[in-house]
Amino acid sequence: MSFTTPDQTAADRMPGCTFCSIAAGDIPALRFYEDEHAVAFMDRLPMTVGHCLVIPRRHITDVWDLTDDDAAQVMRSVRRVADLVRERLAPAGVNLLNNNGAAADQTQFHFHVHVIPRYGRDRLLHPWERIFAPAGEIESAYRMLSAADPRAWAAAGEGN
Repeated sequence: MSFTTPDQTAADRMPGCTFCSIAAGDIPALRFYEDEHAVAFMDRLPMTVGHCLVIPRRHITDVWDLTDDDAAQVMRSVRRVADLVRERLAPAGVNLLNNNGAAADQTQFHFHVHVIPRYGRDRLLHPWERIFAPAGEIESAYRMLSAADPRAWAAAGEGN
């Protein structure tokens, strides 16, 4: 069943974007879930069995390009896909992973969330190294992040 809606036009696609072409059905992919806002398909370079991607149907470059409505719709689809993964593959857990920007290893510049089933001692290693922060670094970042007046966020409709 196709969920293409009248407002999904060429304007919603980025020329040359592989994920836009997958969402439109122009490029084959192992699609197993779709709704009017998102498509889920198997990752061609899986980290574990069942590793899949959830993408919005319209082109959204990264997290900074998401509207609040986009974020809600995509996360709703991610949750539904995670439910399918849990019900049908029975992993011990699941990682949700999203990279934004080349420095964060984003290689497809169409927003997407990796749903990665975890099976205990699988081959996926943690992609990050954690160390204790130098003295004052956490507090400094906290001061910078908390400097915004929360009332300004609420007035702008953010954070709701």
